Amino acid sequence: MNIRKLLAVVVAALLIVSSVSALAEIHIGVPDDTTNEARALQLLQDNGIIEIAEGAGETATKADVISDTVVIDELPADQLVNMLPDLDYAVINSNFVLDALDAGFEINKALLTEVEEKYLPRANIIAVHSDNVDADLTKALVAAMQSQQVKDYIENTYAGAVLSVVDEPTDGYDASVDYAALAGTKLIIAATPAPHAQILEIAKQILAEKDITLDIQVFTGYTEENRAVDAGDAYANYFQHQPYLDEEVAQNGYKVESVAIVHTEPMGLYGGRQSDLAALGK
Repeated sequence: MNIRKLLAVVVAALLIVSSVSALAEIHIGVPDDTTNEARALQLLQDNGIIEIAEGAGETATKADVISDTVVIDELPADQLVNMLPDLDYAVINSNFVLDALDAGFEINKALLTEVEEKYLPRANIIAVHSDNVDADLTKALVAAMQSQQVKDYIENTYAGAVLSVVDEPTDGYDASVDYAALAGTKLIIAATPAPHAQILEIAKQILAEKDITLDIQVFTGYTEENRAVDAGDAYANYFQHQPYLDEEVAQNGYKVESVAIVHTEPMGLYGGRQSDLAALGK
């Protein structure tokens, strides 16, 4: 075989390899719950990775995805970190990333993150039973959680993975509350581990100055916190955003309402089998 023919064979082989590579399926994991799956798919569309069928909006699922190369794997949100080694990428809520880092997992920084107009409407909230929305104990909790101390803690601790959304922080207290009447009170709040239970420790210190005990009860799932507040087993909870609460109320009839926003957790695209965006042509 002369050199010209050899070069032609090599070029043809490279073109075949390139073509196969271009057609290779890229598996991206997303949360399987309604509110967060659509959010994850929107992140992918905003960055030109997939298209979503027109009109799908906030209810988009993998069935609405238009792509020749990307395969969407719907998985429980709290399992996406564990599944990363079997996926090319995954879109993960930052609270699960924080949980994993606390547990010793090694995870690279997000390759892509949501834009502000996507994550701000999903700010994490304090929720209480409907009967307690205007109670002094609720106002005391809100003032502590929307304090400058909590805002500073969030900004100094999470390096952008968690963002405070409190524009006018308090000094930790509400001038309209009769704290003397609340002295000796215990407030049970249901929360998930990171960052929620961690942030609550700052509010716990603030309330302790007024002899109010904040009893932080940590839940590792996402199905019991609203039920606990509805049943009166917990006074409040701190683990969810408003669209999630709305869905829970619609499905279960819980008498649970939001009383304050505290922080937001931008979703990010994290690498699994892929360490950068090259496989996506980015």
